[in-house]
Amino acid sequence: MPARFAPALFGFVLSGLMSLVVSGIATLRNAGLADGVLTLWLGAWLLSWLVAFPFVLVVAPLARRLVTLAVVAPAAHQG
Repeated sequence: MPARFAPALFGFVLSGLMSLVVSGIATLRNAGLADGVLTLWLGAWLLSWLVAFPFVLVVAPLARRLVTLAVVAPAAHQG
């Protein structure tokens, strides 16, 4: 895969993992360890990922700008 797709691939992987964890916690909290909880979790995760991935792609530039404003850039090397 060409390097130009790295930000989208990163967003895809990150949104998948985060939505997996968050939907799992929410599903277990609401349904407990009942029969069929894995099916409920899978359904919640897929729906969450469908929302999370495009959201990450749209919001990532704003997050980068906010981080840039929040951190101090390293001083230029004085040779």
